[in-house]
Amino acid sequence: MNSPRMSDLVTATNVAKKFGDHTVLQDISFTVPNGTVTVILGPSGSGKTTLLRGLNALELFDSGQVQIGSVEVDFDTITPNRRGRLPSADQRLIQRYRAQSGMVFQGHNLFPHRTALQNVMEGPVVVQHRPENEARADAMSLLEQVGLAAHADKYPYQLSGGQQQRVGIARALALRPELVLFDEPTSALDPELVGDVLAVIRDLASEGRTMVIVTHEIKFAQQVADQVLFIDGGLVVERGAPQDVIAHPSHERTQAFLKRILEPI
Repeated sequence: MNSPRMSDLVTATNVAKKFGDHTVLQDISFTVPNGTVTVILGPSGSGKTTLLRGLNALELFDSGQVQIGSVEVDFDTITPNRRGRLPSADQRLIQRYRAQSGMVFQGHNLFPHRTALQNVMEGPVVVQHRPENEARADAMSLLEQVGLAAHADKYPYQLSGGQQQRVGIARALALRPELVLFDEPTSALDPELVGDVLAVIRDLASEGRTMVIVTHEIKFAQQVADQVLFIDGGLVVERGAPQDVIAHPSHERTQAFLKRILEPI
């Protein structure tokens, strides 16, 4: 794989993934320039979430190469044994690769027995072995950034779904990742709670955070995306600026998808 241009934080080349006999991703290639927002659109089952999980090593691609920052993985050479375990050298490489990104899930995935503050501190203290006082100060700063400093000592059950999702964003940022990944961050929220979460993501975009976002919020995508990938059937069908892919899609599959999403019921 060629080295990425200095402006590209992410370079994915020919990545593919199967689950059994079902091909989920096939020959996916794209780049994410540093400091930009890439939005991934596509119908359910198109492979969007699998692609995102592969960028965070929650799933391992079957083949292809990905470079995030200074860490490059050739998945053609990563082969788990019969028990699904990797050799030690590959484990270390995948750990370095995973550390480049932070993931925000659609279902919050907060620890229910820990407060908002403790949830945000968990990764820096347990995974990165940072001093607890430093992690606490950073966590409070991040909770303030997402508008939840006053709720730092509350448990997830005491927070609304939108507040829980904002804690999830703070938790991902606490790891100081180069890349932030969002997997349909508003899909599990009541409509009245969506705006607060999208506002936080807009603020992150304005700060120049490099982000890849899977979403069905088309108007939001038009506002924040620097580039849009439309994925269907495990393939990148169309890519480009939002004014091209969303406002003036050229492929009939993209046109049909957007018509279904945007037409009133």
